[in-house]
Amino acid sequence: MLKGDLSVCRPSLAVVLSVLTSVLFGVPSSASEEVELGKKVFRACSSCHQVGPNAKNTVGPHLNGIFGRRAGSIEGVRYSDDLKRSGANGLKWDAEKLDVYLENPRNLISKTRMQFRGIASADDRAAVIAYLRTFSDNPRDIPEAAPTAEAVSHDPAVNPEILKIQGDPAYGEYLAGECVTCHQSSGADRGIPSIVGWPKDVFVTAMHAYRSKTRAHPVMRMIAAPLSDEEIASLAAYFETLNDTQK
Repeated sequence: MLKGDLSVCRPSLAVVLSVLTSVLFGVPSSASEEVELGKKVFRACSSCHQVGPNAKNTVGPHLNGIFGRRAGSIEGVRYSDDLKRSGANGLKWDAEKLDVYLENPRNLISKTRMQFRGIASADDRAAVIAYLRTFSDNPRDIPEAAPTAEAVSHDPAVNPEILKIQGDPAYGEYLAGECVTCHQSSGADRGIPSIVGWPKDVFVTAMHAYRSKTRAHPVMRMIAAPLSDEEIASLAAYFETLNDTQK
């Protein structure tokens, strides 16, 4: 399953709470229902990845100590250029990014060598993540990813001239194809913040903060980096116009 490396927009609140509960009260035991489910789901991964005391690299890297590991960093493993580039740019594995990657590897690394369709069930993904935690050095001390939406007060001010740019909502809808793989256009919030109906200035300020690397979220930094001021304005115009009533 997980060919190459585990290179993962984000578990639901229920998923996060489920994983954190087991972590805060110690390493999940083999009797844990969630960990046992994760062990079963992981069988689909075991043809390419190993875990445990004698784990070795095979088609893909071993997954011992995956939390906090820089993507594409295991010597002797054949990674895609995109995955190695993401690792060099600061991508490290945590529960959030693992969840995105396990759902669909190409949502995070578009040219990954992983030939795997993903795990549709959020509960199954959470179980796999909980299972992988048991092969980490200090599971209860593993830090989780910072929230996508940090306090706006920490964002640098955006040039007023940039805020005045009138974006094209139709062009923004075209550009939003990548955004809505994680942020639901319906406005539903499944652990990933809804951006439907955001005021234009809030959206633009947030995207410029990611582009300037003021905000720390590595996936959003990669999304924002290639966008021009006009493209950000068009995305802001599109999401501001969406109806936020379908939550």
